[in-house]
Parts: sequence; C-alpha cells; structure tokens
Amino acid sequence: MDQLSVEHLLGIKYLKATDIDLIFKTADHFKEVINRPIKKVPSLRDITIANLFFENSTRTKLSFELAEKRLSADVINFSASQSSVKKGETLIDTVNNILAMKVDIVVMRHGNVGAGVFLSKHVNAKIINAGDGTHEHPTQALLDSYSIREKLGSVKGKKILIVGDILHSRVALSNIFALQLQGAEVKVCGPTTLIPKYITSLGVQVETNLKKALEWCDVANVLRVQHERMDIKYFPSTREYTQLFGINKEILDNLGKKIVIMHPGPINRGVEITSEVADSNQSIILNQVENGVAVRMAVIYLLAQQIKR
Repeated sequence: MDQLSVEHLLGIKYLKATDIDLIFKTADHFKEVINRPIKKVPSLRDITIANLFFENSTRTKLSFELAEKRLSADVINFSASQSSVKKGETLIDTVNNILAMKVDIVVMRHGNVGAGVFLSKHVNAKIINAGDGTHEHPTQALLDSYSIREKLGSVKGKKILIVGDILHSRVALSNIFALQLQGAEVKVCGPTTLIPKYITSLGVQVETNLKKALEWCDVANVLRVQHERMDIKYFPSTREYTQLFGINKEILDNLGKKIVIMHPGPINRGVEITSEVADSNQSIILNQVENGVAVRMAVIYLLAQQIKR
C-alpha cells in the first residue's frame, strides 16, 4: 500500500506532491463512501482519536468528528475552554493525561505557532494540525485544492487568487504551499496593511486592485477579516473594506468570464462577499464543506495505517 512520506500532518510545507496525490486518491474513495446510504466503514474500529481544541472552532471540529465517526474510530472531544488548561495546566500535561488513556491520534488546534510540531516531538501519537496560530491549517488547504481539482479537473496551471486578510490567515499560507506544490499560480489581493511583507519571497504576486485581480484568476478564494486576531486597526472601516475588496454579483457579472468562488468559512455575509455571490452557481462553498469530511477521512486513515500495533 502507498504510504505518506510524513508521520504527522503538521503543515503543507512538510508534504511532497506525491503525498497530496495519495490523499486525494484516498479522498475520492471516501467521497463515494459518504454518499452511500450507509456512510460508515469499519476501517479504524480499534483506533482512538482525541480532538484537542484550545481555540474555538465549529466547522473544523465538526468536520473532523464526522470524519472520525465515519471511519468507526473511538472519539474523545476536549475543549480547552472547559478544561484544566484554565487552571494553568500545560499543554504537555494535558496531552499526557489524554495519552494515558491510550490515544492513537491527536487532532489539535492551538493559538501558538508550532504547537503541533512541539507536541509531535514529545508524545507518542500521530498529530494532525487543525490550525496553529496564524501559521498553517493543512487540512483546509487540502480540501480547497481537492475542491478546485473536482471543479476544474486539475490544479496545475490554474490561476488562484486569495483575497482578504492574508496577514492573520493560516488558511492563506497553507493554500499557497499546497497550490504551488501542485503547479498553480498564486496571487493575493487585499489592503496592503493585511498583506505580510514576506509574501513575495514565497513566489506570490500581490495585486491591490480587486477588479484586476479577478480578471486574472480562474478561482477566487475569499477570506474573512479576522477581527479577533487584530490588536490595532488595519483599515478605516468595514464599510470601506467592503467597497474596495468585497465581492458582489455586479463585479462578477462585469468580468466577461465565469470564475469559481470559494470561502473557507465562517462567512461575514455582506462584508467580504454578498449572500448573492456565496449562494450562486459560481460558488463551491458547500462542496468545500462536503469535501472537508472526505479529505479528513483520507488523512486520518493514511496516518492510522502507520500505527504499529
């Protein structure tokens, strides 16, 4: 059987193109499974997975949980806001306590960059990074690429635009790595205050004019403004942001070509994207949600194959 070249999924930057191919091939199989009347497979019946979310999450957490249950794994959910972490317990203590319960795989979201890497060096379990600070969110990038491949046939050679708050986004960084690994061209667009200085060193072009950027691309992946990560004001007002960088139907209709619209969620409707666009036939936002379960099933299944019993 084909195997991943990595022992954990800590970030896209550690993957090879062959890993992405293998994950997508496996996801194709699971996508067929979750569209059957009986959506479960007994693949991971003897595997225990702990979901450790030190930051709030609804969609990612639900998606992982559903993926784990579809594979018949035993699932433990841990939310830091209701735990001893509040009492000062360290990350290592928390995890060691959970591992003492004989957990095989840990899915973790944490506010600190590199938390997953740190964990992988200290505990004997497979680690899946469900988002570390403003750094990476690998499964989101994988499901985004998978959705592009499904819609356009391939990612290679496609022009992908990432619009919005690039600075605070772990989705943007993981997407840039994943798209480039598969041979796509990537451009970013947003207020200059929300575009990190290092972005051009990654081989990414910057375009501050939304209309020009949309005319260039095949796919626009629209990110929300992450107010919760901001300690200063990066632009004058939400209204001004929407006027300059919000995507509405009129803008799309004037492009003279059909582009694909994506959004990792949660959507601030009426800010970065109007409801009319989000719910239109150009949008693959709901496909992304469905594909998220299949891709996460694939990642969990492939990592579980490496567990020595």
